Amino acid sequence: MTYSIVARDPETGEFGIAVASRFFACGSLVPNVCATAAFASQAFVSPLWGIEGLKRLADGERPDAILADLVARDAGQASRQAHMIAPDGTVAQHTGADCVPWAGHAKAENVSVAGNMLAGPEVVADTLAAWLDSADLPFAERFLTAMEAGERAGGDKRGKQAAGLLIHSGQPYPSLDLRVDDHNDPLAELRRLMAVTEERYLIFRTAMPTVENFSGMVDRTPLDKAIAANEKERAEKGIVSQSLATPLT
Repeated sequence: MTYSIVARDPETGEFGIAVASRFFACGSLVPNVCATAAFASQAFVSPLWGIEGLKRLADGERPDAILADLVARDAGQASRQAHMIAPDGTVAQHTGADCVPWAGHAKAENVSVAGNMLAGPEVVADTLAAWLDSADLPFAERFLTAMEAGERAGGDKRGKQAAGLLIHSGQPYPSLDLRVDDHNDPLAELRRLMAVTEERYLIFRTAMPTVENFSGMVDRTPLDKAIAANEKERAEKGIVSQSLATPLT
């Protein structure tokens, strides 16, 4: 009922997961990401796989050993699907024998794609190919581009409802956490939300406290100047806000 992509940027150290499904709020259950690893649990989803698996990845366990242990302990493993990336980029994948077809997975260096209840194998293949062909794009944009390719290939064979994108950039909190829980075109809505992040959020994020700088930006003057400059540039280029928020007062 779902397809997802799990990836690591070896240059920045970022980890992320994007997911889409004809299942309500798939972004609340499938992706599990931290500063050093990512784990997606789907199909007849077990949130426990993702929660436990991510912690064990972050603690340095080998992903194949984690997966083997989860499979061995779970009587429902044949209906589960999971894939993950360890801190060093190692991938492990599982598609249970009872996952609804088409179901399967594929991988390349620092990236894994898996799906079930799909229109066909081309959904996974095209998602992976789009990821590999878009190395010049920003990390978040690359996820959307890959997921859109999977959707064009047929996506979830039942239709569309929800999507999510979760990215961590070296901190214990996400640098981006976007969800569309119930929508007739969730990836398009996710792209709209991405456009809204470019208005203020991505600038504000640079001022947030980090593990390395507990206080973050104390004087917000540079932040206000950066936001004003961005708004001026967008106005000069004729870029219209994609936000549905009420006007600032």
